[in-house]
Amino acid sequence: MRGPHNIWRLIRTGATFERTGAMKVALEAMEVPPRLRFVARIMGWPFKWLGYRGDPALPPVTRAITALGPAYIKFGQVLSTRPDVVGQELADQLRVLQDKLPPFSVTVAKAAIEADLGQPVDRLFMDFSEPVAAASIAQVHSARRADTGEKVAIKVLRPGIERAFRRDLDAFHFAAKMIEMLSPASRRLRPSDVVAHFEGVVMGELDLRLEAAAASQFAANTEKDQGFAVPRPHWHLSSRRVMTMGWAEGLPLGDVAAIRAAGLDPVALSERVLQLFLRHALRDGYFHADMHQGNLKAAANGDIIAYDFGIMGQIDEYTRRVYAEILMGFIRRDYRRVAEVHFEAGYVPADRDVNEFALALRAVGEPIFGMDATHISMARLLAYLFEVTERFGMQTRTELILLQRTMVVVEGVARSLNPSINMWEVAHPVVESYIRENLGPRAALRDMVRTLQVLARFGPRLPAAVENALDRQGNIAPEPPRQRSRDAWVLVAAGMAIFLIGLIAGEIL
Repeated sequence: MRGPHNIWRLIRTGATFERTGAMKVALEAMEVPPRLRFVARIMGWPFKWLGYRGDPALPPVTRAITALGPAYIKFGQVLSTRPDVVGQELADQLRVLQDKLPPFSVTVAKAAIEADLGQPVDRLFMDFSEPVAAASIAQVHSARRADTGEKVAIKVLRPGIERAFRRDLDAFHFAAKMIEMLSPASRRLRPSDVVAHFEGVVMGELDLRLEAAAASQFAANTEKDQGFAVPRPHWHLSSRRVMTMGWAEGLPLGDVAAIRAAGLDPVALSERVLQLFLRHALRDGYFHADMHQGNLKAAANGDIIAYDFGIMGQIDEYTRRVYAEILMGFIRRDYRRVAEVHFEAGYVPADRDVNEFALALRAVGEPIFGMDATHISMARLLAYLFEVTERFGMQTRTELILLQRTMVVVEGVARSLNPSINMWEVAHPVVESYIRENLGPRAALRDMVRTLQVLARFGPRLPAAVENALDRQGNIAPEPPRQRSRDAWVLVAAGMAIFLIGLIAGEIL
């Protein structure tokens, strides 16, 4: 489907922003330079009549985004947590995208549940409610299980959402190809790879069985985390288009006034949400990648409850260590070490000068540390860091896209609860603890043991592998049988030795 017809979709995007009045609002809120603002308006105005009308009851930008479809809504959700980027007024408008979109009817929802679960809704649930939240991909109803009376949340996909999402993603792919063709310099950022990565993540969100599995895995990882809770899925009441989970009772984390009125501490919550994200990302390599206010609640006892696990992020152990060392280097203002980590990880080409890169990183970090606590921002640091690494030839790391995006969102959530939060002070103990446990001598010994254990499993297969390789070498004269047998036994002995070392080291640790 990724053909020229997508030009129509992109034209209609600009036309919709122009028709709804969102173009002017968005350009002014993001402080786009006057010349670019003029060009954008001139390009959008002739096609204004082609734009979607949207819901006149909504503010302009929200009206345009909701009219354009789910992929645009997802983008708006991210911007809603960044008033420092889009301005407070526009951020407030975009916040309704999180869980207050127009719902579809209860009749349609019940029909979808019956079709997927194969039983009448009244036989499965009692007190089935009107929609309690409606987001870009699905909506949620509350009910009670007919067999136990337990209160649950039932998530149902929007009708036709799969087709709508594919249409939007199709246009994004086309736009990425056009950007690469028209701007060769942009290929270093791999826009097509970025869109493909985003597609993989979002398409997984359209299968609620995968979300139920993610919730189950996340709950298992975090069950010992103090002050944090994850509702459990009810597997026999879930399917591809329907998911049933335990009910999350609490106050929306975006309602600061209600949180204060309930006697909860917004400052403590702001610090906890940031530390929890870093702990999950660094400790587990598996984190909630959509942690905006619409997916977080504060329980009566002060616990943070997370839900909506459609987008989860995963990073391997090596990448976690690199990320932690980069953060810790900035926290300690050790710019030389931050530069070395980039080179060691292969993020920056080896032919660049490490001293020059360290100096450029100092220009990134020092202005941030000179700021008042209310202006210290990890997200801003990342933005500056990307500018510097771009000059030094660093390519976009697609495996870090969700991590970077979620860091921006979580920081926005934390600042909404406590505008004076000092991100570095809050992050320091989590990052330092991770480095102490994973980059010291004990961690090195643990890595060696893992390597030996892997070798021990494959050691006994080495002789046969070597013999097969030698047999395939037709141009090599065969060895005498006695020599081949001796070599084979040497390899067997080596494999057994490795196996024993692995067992002994495992017992020691």
